[in-house]
Amino acid sequence: MTRILLTGFEPFGGERTNPSWEAVRLAAQDPPAGLTLATTELPCVFGDALTALQAAVEATDPDVVVCTGQAGGRPDLTVERVAINLDDARIPDNAGARPLDRPVVPGAPAAYFATLPVKACVAAARAAGVPASVSHTAGTFVCNHVFYGLMHLAATERPGLRGGFVHVPYAPEQVLDRGAPALPPAAVAAGLRAVAVTAATRTEDIRAVGGTTH
Repeated sequence: MTRILLTGFEPFGGERTNPSWEAVRLAAQDPPAGLTLATTELPCVFGDALTALQAAVEATDPDVVVCTGQAGGRPDLTVERVAINLDDARIPDNAGARPLDRPVVPGAPAAYFATLPVKACVAAARAAGVPASVSHTAGTFVCNHVFYGLMHLAATERPGLRGGFVHVPYAPEQVLDRGAPALPPAAVAAGLRAVAVTAATRTEDIRAVGGTTH
């Protein structure tokens, strides 16, 4: 059994729900064969989120970690390729902190690539009927903070741990007055199951177009 830790976030920015956590909970209710799915909800707070993530990793001893977060405005499930060593918050986190131009980990590398087969994960989600694409920016808010912290943890303390980050769109109930794209958490959960299976069963990525012009 491959042990996979899925994480989502608590609501933030005045929202009453966070589709990342809703989708993670749904995915874990029906785990794919051969996988053990553990879950944890992270606080949307700089620093505290990494503390909670590290505690969950220590408690579950996973082979793979897939963190997820809300990316309101994106139309599909986006598998992140790179985490950068930068906190630069446009809005305050849930504790009121708003770091500007601060490294996630002082003195650490400028960036880490995900160690999941990113393009294969995208292809698997799409094969499951879920719109998905590669993303080359996880932003500079708490999502990137967690993504970078995860990859730094793997690089420095847990050799062999593979991980990455997936951003998910708004849930339909969040966009009633916005006109923004949305996906039901159940659909996102199906995509996350496909990502989990792919992450568990392959380390080499596929050759496919995933780049952008801007």
